[in-house]
Order: sequence, then structure tokens, then C-alpha cells
Amino acid sequence: MSAELIEAVRTGDFDSALRMLAAGADVNSRDSEGSSLLMLASHAGNLAMVLALIKAGAEVNACDERGWTPLMKAAYNAELDRGFADVVQALIDAGANVEMPISYGIRPLMLAAGYGETAVVETLLKAGADVTARNEGGLTALMMVKQKHYVDVINLLHEAERDAGVGEGSCSSKNEPGSNVVTFLKPLSKS
Repeated sequence: MSAELIEAVRTGDFDSALRMLAAGADVNSRDSEGSSLLMLASHAGNLAMVLALIKAGAEVNACDERGWTPLMKAAYNAELDRGFADVVQALIDAGANVEMPISYGIRPLMLAAGYGETAVVETLLKAGADVTARNEGGLTALMMVKQKHYVDVINLLHEAERDAGVGEGSCSSKNEPGSNVVTFLKPLSKS
């Protein structure tokens, strides 16, 4: 039944997945690559499936062999080129660790920021993600995203650093005499 349950979660077959879970299937089953059911549902952005799996007792902080958790999978999906703020919030509400890193010390906030996922960044910051955390190369999320021109994410991270009393925006006045104002602009898309 494990293979059928994995396939039901992977394809988003909610009714079949619920039936199998009710019949005693293991909610923490993993596929051949080590991804748990909750990781699969989180990576697909399937909020209903995520909530059902959490309710059935799925391990919210389970890791695969590379250290990826359901929260990291929801923060950004490269195949779909997006993150899922609603799924991130559901996982946080269920106790997901917002600071659990993958390789090179990359945390969910850094991953989401690096791909311009404004809503995910905002959700993680509201949940208390450490804006001052550094990866193994010594970079914060803000340092990582500055060259990518994700204006909304840069602004959120600047504000969070200022609120934490660090970073470029930590002075008492936004425009003190003699200060420079920097405006970040997104490059125009080519038609």
C-alpha cells in the first residue's frame, strides 16, 4: 500500500490518500529518493494534502538524505519556479523549524529570498526566522539576494534587519544629514 499512497500524494489524489491513511497506511512513508509524503505534498504546494498529512501525524521536521525538510520543499520548488507561502504557514503552525539548514548552511529564509519568493520570505520573517543568520560562506539572506534585483524581498529583509538593530537600515533616522539614499529597481523585462 505504501507505493500506492506515495503515488496518490504525488499526483494529488486526495480521496485515495485519505482512504489509505484511514486503512492504516504509514503517514511517514518515503519514496525511493527519501522524500516523505509531507515533503512531496509540500513541494507540490498541495495545502489540502499537507493539512491532511499533518492531521494524520506526519513528521513535520523529517529530513531527506540531503537535509531537506517539508518546509524547505515548500519554500521553493525549482520545477514550478515558485514557493508556497500558505503551505509554509501551515508547516510553521504545525511546529516546523524555520532555522533548519540544508547544505552550506542555507536556511529556508535564504532559499526563498534567493528566488524572490516575497510571500514566503514575509511568512518566514513573521514566524521569527533569523534575518541575521549566515550561511557557511558568511552571507545573510539579504547579502545573497541583493544582486538578483528582487526589490520586494530586498525591502523586506532591509526592514527586518533594521528591526533587529543590524544592517544598513539600523540608524535612528532613515535619512540622516549626509546619508545616501539607494533605490533598487528591477530590470525591465525584454519583450
